[in-house]
Amino acid sequence: MMQSINYRIESSENMNNQKTYPTPIIKSISIICVSTILLFTFASCSKISDNLDVVGKNSKTSFAKILETIPDNVEADDANGGWWLDAPDGTARFFWSADYSQDDTNDLEIDFDAKPFIAAGLNPDFVFPDTISYKSTAADGEESATISIGTNLGDEKPSYDGDDTPLSAYEQIVNLYRNNIGYHEAMDHYGISLGDGNMLEWAKDMSKNDKDLVYVLNPEPFIDAGVDPESIDGWTYAKVPMMDENGKNIEVYKLLKPFDLD
Repeated sequence: MMQSINYRIESSENMNNQKTYPTPIIKSISIICVSTILLFTFASCSKISDNLDVVGKNSKTSFAKILETIPDNVEADDANGGWWLDAPDGTARFFWSADYSQDDTNDLEIDFDAKPFIAAGLNPDFVFPDTISYKSTAADGEESATISIGTNLGDEKPSYDGDDTPLSAYEQIVNLYRNNIGYHEAMDHYGISLGDGNMLEWAKDMSKNDKDLVYVLNPEPFIDAGVDPESIDGWTYAKVPMMDENGKNIEVYKLLKPFDLD
């Protein structure tokens, strides 16, 4: 069930009545690189044992709870060697790979319906960064469009005790690519980063959180493509509290699709 979100929303219309959109990141290469780590407080990871890595260990437990809560939304992708987690409303989904050695497949990917973005002003001919793709298809007289944001983690071929499962595939990401896993203290969420401010977050404890699963996008590329971020049906354009790399509390604008799974 889609829930209203309690993030403080500060639209451009509230700022001197001018239709300009505050953006989370100044357009410079150095700041864009920093944005990939803003939403999470990452622990230095590669040499930390599982017993000492509280964030990595607890992210596995909480992700397992998400999978157990909505099992019908989890789907195997045998062709691409991984798993999909569908949003409860069917308008977005998250892919995580079980085998990073495949060259032609993203290891992490978020797909979502492009129609609300088109209705909000998206120029379909806009040239997005390489990590973002727009695809339009027609079937049975109906046209559909999807936007995909993806990234590759590496080229390892993980070893599993038997067949991989949705949880064991996630656990391998924590074990091998711990820098992509983080904890968002302000929202009490764990999450997995796709880079450039895009991620999937989930509640540490669903009984204490009304935003159990959140698809999170960096709005900048879509604003550049002509989108009015406050007019995207099914997404919330909001300021999100976080801590920067210097430990300073800041707020950054994101596009959010949150769900209460209880």
